[in-house]
Amino acid sequence: MPQKTFLQAETSGADIGRDTMPLLLQRNARKYGDGKVALREKEYGIWQSYTWQQYYDHVKYFALGLASLGFVDDDALAIIGDNRPEWVFAELAAQSLKGRPLGIYQDSILNEVAYVIDHSGATFVVAEDQEQADKVLDMKHELPGVKKIIYTDPKGMRDYDDPMLVYFPDVEQMGRSFEEQNPGYFEKSVERLTPKDVALIAYTSGTTGFPKGSLLTHSNMLKMALNLAHVDPKRQDDEFVSFLPLPWIGEQMMSVSTALAIGFTVNFPEEPETAMADLYEIGPNVVFSPPRVWEQQARSVIVRHLDASWFKRFIYRLCMPIGYQMADFHFEKKSPPWYWKLMYALSYLLLFRALKDRLGFSNIRSASTGGAALGPDVFRFFHACGVNLKQIYGQTEISGISCIHREGKVDFTSVGEPIPETEVKIDDPDPEGVGEIVSRSPALFVGYLKNDEATAETIVDGWLHSGDAGYITENDQLVCIDRVKDLMQLTSGARFSPMFIENKLKFCPYIVEPCVLGHERQFVSAIICIDYKHTGKWAEEHRIGYTTYTDLASKPEVYDLIEKEVVRVNRSLPEAARIQKFLLLYKEFDPDDGELTRTRKLRRRFIAERYAAEIEALYQDLDQVHVESEIKYQDGKTATIVTDLQIRKMKPLDQYALEDERKWWQFWKPVH
Repeated sequence: MPQKTFLQAETSGADIGRDTMPLLLQRNARKYGDGKVALREKEYGIWQSYTWQQYYDHVKYFALGLASLGFVDDDALAIIGDNRPEWVFAELAAQSLKGRPLGIYQDSILNEVAYVIDHSGATFVVAEDQEQADKVLDMKHELPGVKKIIYTDPKGMRDYDDPMLVYFPDVEQMGRSFEEQNPGYFEKSVERLTPKDVALIAYTSGTTGFPKGSLLTHSNMLKMALNLAHVDPKRQDDEFVSFLPLPWIGEQMMSVSTALAIGFTVNFPEEPETAMADLYEIGPNVVFSPPRVWEQQARSVIVRHLDASWFKRFIYRLCMPIGYQMADFHFEKKSPPWYWKLMYALSYLLLFRALKDRLGFSNIRSASTGGAALGPDVFRFFHACGVNLKQIYGQTEISGISCIHREGKVDFTSVGEPIPETEVKIDDPDPEGVGEIVSRSPALFVGYLKNDEATAETIVDGWLHSGDAGYITENDQLVCIDRVKDLMQLTSGARFSPMFIENKLKFCPYIVEPCVLGHERQFVSAIICIDYKHTGKWAEEHRIGYTTYTDLASKPEVYDLIEKEVVRVNRSLPEAARIQKFLLLYKEFDPDDGELTRTRKLRRRFIAERYAAEIEALYQDLDQVHVESEIKYQDGKTATIVTDLQIRKMKPLDQYALEDERKWWQFWKPVH
């Protein structure tokens, strides 16, 4: 393995001077006025547009309304709800008053909402609708610091008479009245801001406990945005669809800081459930999504082709291998022969053009994924389809981004190179060059809110300690293996990355979330959650009756189906890292049950505690394990699951028929 331990990017020359995000908004409003759309929102099936001038006016008058209600310097403003223009209006308004905005995931349960509001010391809360307002109202006696709850959707709020509640447009009207008494107040407030002022409290995903509040400045976020744009260019006429939760730093990076710095248009879907359909309507030029979105889309395509007519299935099976081969040429840095270019051009006309269009990627120029590692199979799938997908790597604490693949250097085993003004090195590497990834750049956060101890542990001598294990290749690419604390070692001494195996399993259309186990055990095993929608469809097509998720997951035929996928993955793994036993869980892992973070990362410690009996059974000579478990539904009701989970033991690989699909152009050749 390479022994390189240090990477340093070139400087971009990006100069943000004294810019802050409200100042950039003011500048864009002057530059574009009403001549260019800044934001779009789909409402009742119709796209509603906001020009840059309208964007600025909403921010200005909402800020003045907050000021009239008593919002002062360093006050925190909590925002909870779906992605809406009002979200960014509120965020920029708080920044304009030298306040500290923060986001709360809209599907957070009561104790999570209470923790973030209390920890941040938020004095005002912007809640999208009745559901979100109720979460705060139900706990208002535990949150004495909250002065007002500002709602944006009046539906269902007519009979509420709590004095804490105020309607968003009414706050803007208060702002207009406040301006008459205090002319120039907003402009003076924006002018006094400095790049070193805190622009956002970004809460981490909280994989090991309650989330920590990262303090990010205007300079942090804008430096990152412009340095990223230097190596992955964005344009003023680009379209972007904001469908990932805005509390996530990845969405903040695109929808707020980069959009303000570059000036492109941000589009908000009507509902989270319609995001993919709305993305198809917009046909964005820029797409940034975490792995789960790309995995879902790949699974959807694979399943959909199985339901297509025989002719479409024929075209898919004819063209996909050509796409994969072309992707491999690019990954291996080889120039494809002319006849391969011709075959791919024909395949593009027959399949990939229509496929990209159905996915909403017809106009895509910049496609990236981040937040976690994306499995190589999914990566290869999108490159085969003609989507130049790149991996981004970073943490909330460094404003989201430290590395990205460069054009022409995409390699699904790595996370690319540092963006400009960023340094990355491997701390305390072992003899093979593997160690903790640490980085520093102008985007490095100030520290954690109210947690100096965690700040001192995370920032050491100006370097951010990521907690990720990795190494640097001979061609200067950073490889992230897994979280340091998540790397596992068998009793034999063999090490393996559970995340790497999980990503390969998730390429299967019938698996939604696996959890790979084996630390200080004799072998690797897995708890697997099936994809209810796709597996249910497969069961119906094969005339397998079922009633519930639990019933479907217990079917022997479904176990056989998943076993084939485990065999596929095992063939690509070293012998020590192959899965030897697995079980299908009676439910999906759920953030509400504490098994996943709100960004859908596994909380391994919690899973190990909750499913201790099931895990222990995997390492005993048992064929099944009896389970009695309480599950919680979205409406708060609970139910008890009583079932027997089957444990499937894998046979040696040589006892399975070799099912590797041969490329159709090889059939005329003798098989060796």
